Amino acid sequence: MKKDYSRIPGKVKKLVKNSVEINTIDKALYSEFKVNRGLRDERGVGVLTGLTEISEVCAKDDSGNPIDGQLFYRGYNVKDLTKGLLADKHFGFEETTYLLLFGELPDKKQLKSFQELLAGFRTLPNSFVRDIIMKAPSRDIMNSMARSVLTLYSYDNNADDTSLENVLRQCLQLITLFPQLALYSYQAYDYYLKENNTFFINHPKPELSTAENILYMLRKDGSYTDLEARILDLALIIHAEHGGGNNSSFTTHVVTSSGTDTYSAIAAALGSLKGPKHGGANIRVCHMFEDIKSHVKHWDSDAEVGAYLKKILNKEAFDGSGLIYGIGHAIYSKSDPRAEVFKSFVERLAQEKGKEEEYALYAAVERLAPQVIAEQRNMFKGVSANVDFYSGFVYQMLGIPEELFTPLFAISRITGWSAHRMEELINGNKIIRPAYKAVRPRRDYVPMDKR
Repeated sequence: MKKDYSRIPGKVKKLVKNSVEINTIDKALYSEFKVNRGLRDERGVGVLTGLTEISEVCAKDDSGNPIDGQLFYRGYNVKDLTKGLLADKHFGFEETTYLLLFGELPDKKQLKSFQELLAGFRTLPNSFVRDIIMKAPSRDIMNSMARSVLTLYSYDNNADDTSLENVLRQCLQLITLFPQLALYSYQAYDYYLKENNTFFINHPKPELSTAENILYMLRKDGSYTDLEARILDLALIIHAEHGGGNNSSFTTHVVTSSGTDTYSAIAAALGSLKGPKHGGANIRVCHMFEDIKSHVKHWDSDAEVGAYLKKILNKEAFDGSGLIYGIGHAIYSKSDPRAEVFKSFVERLAQEKGKEEEYALYAAVERLAPQVIAEQRNMFKGVSANVDFYSGFVYQMLGIPEELFTPLFAISRITGWSAHRMEELINGNKIIRPAYKAVRPRRDYVPMDKR
């Protein structure tokens, strides 16, 4: 009989109560010792812990006043980058990867050479899919990806070599392999755990872009439209990087600073991104909209939509969290540039897929939610739709399973993690170790016979 490792013994439940009692810290102490929880002050401003040249997230002017959000990759405004790619009519994720890693936009010759280099790395070890991915399918694709990344360590004869040449080679290999790790892990989950009868493996094609290969490998017949591929390419570009302070990139810096190997650092970043407060937010947005659609009779009524948003905010509807998912961001206040870039293309895809009514509902919630929040809450800054607001809707229209939403984020963000790992190795010379204030009173030891 298979042992149930998920069962929680009664003794463990009792010990947890003890753990809560002994570990709960008086919240007033955080203010007393001026501890910025989450490394952000009460105004939401992050504590400066490092310097980076990779990207810049900007939401305030030099005087500290809120402005429309801006995101720069190596000094280039992401809005300009995406406009340029559309004007040139070519897929841009590979070009963006080159920019983030090497600091400059490639010319045609450099880009072609880089694409060929990536295509050469796009091969998993023999029997890896069968022995590692298929034999232990996971309900969560992010866990399967992390396990696969850690296992790739065993296939690398120079796994612990942290020279820049070797780390760059490892990062490029992981960038190219992430789509396969995600999609094959999903196929294993779908077949073995969901017990769907259809099983297939489409191997990536060297002549296709990352976005095209994802759709090709995901769909049994390998078909996709040009608009579908270009919107997915755009999604990969705008998710690729977001400053060194986001949780998973900061994790990459912290773990890299210890001198560990690339596989361990990237697996740690995957663990960070898996968290619903970081990479899983777009799933909650989709669930919230399903709830809204089932409870709001007239989607085109601002009064009805606004009233239901108030119920969500007051913990009277949806999941009781009091959160309108996809609205608000730790840094941005007036606007998230990634959401703005995405929005016009979302509308085009909605038209192609016959989802105009759903898109109109999303647009209404985007417009009404900040008003409702401002009426109901005291805020230090404004709120607006963030990139997660539309991304899940896009993935749904592309027929991408919900289980792959966060892995798609990882497929994109591995480029930023790789750039941050290289930056930490080049510039860092100390292990990252912030201070923690001990607040437990000291005690004298009590011998066993006197306890």
